[in-house]
Amino acid sequence: MTDVRQESLASLLGGRGGALDASLPPLAFVAGWLIWGHSIGAGAVTAVLCGVVIGIVRFARGEKPRAVILSVLLVVAAALIALYTGRVEDFFLIQLLSNVASALAWAGSIAVRWPLLGVVVGTLLGQKARWRRDPALLRAYSVASWAWVGQYVLRVAVFTPLWLDAQVFWLATLRAALSWPLQIVCILASGWLLRRALPAGHPGFRHPQVPEQA
Repeated sequence: MTDVRQESLASLLGGRGGALDASLPPLAFVAGWLIWGHSIGAGAVTAVLCGVVIGIVRFARGEKPRAVILSVLLVVAAALIALYTGRVEDFFLIQLLSNVASALAWAGSIAVRWPLLGVVVGTLLGQKARWRRDPALLRAYSVASWAWVGQYVLRVAVFTPLWLDAQVFWLATLRAALSWPLQIVCILASGWLLRRALPAGHPGFRHPQVPEQA
């Protein structure tokens, strides 16, 4: 039998497109802000226009309208926050807080034995909660989910001092640098951890081994 533990999560969890698209509006915001004399309004308009164009392209590629609308609304919300506070660095506040929330959510899911990596992969594979009835797979998903916790913690550790110090250029630059490159590393790392945590002979995450009930 083929050792399906060698299957990669990358093909299942997707590529870099979404994360790359998400990094463009912040870059557009800073570009507009710089070009038009440090005008937050100009930066906000530039970012929103960029988000709308990306949304149109994503919709034309056949992505779900709900996901496209949500991505545009997040850009609009970030722009409105910066306009309201008058602090250009606050355009990045939603991103910072979302990473804090994500780190807590992923860590909490491990603590309550519902690791989010298992929830996501199980849902994509149509397994519902069968993976949770496989003790080895449940443990492996818990171990592999720490890679995702680390991804969000790293972003928080990088973004927080830059936001506090109003380092707008570096916020935008590292927002892009820590988008799809870090996500790809995270997917590869979690896939490696998942394979390492599964015992020898286990058929892999596509085939939960549910104990027979007496």
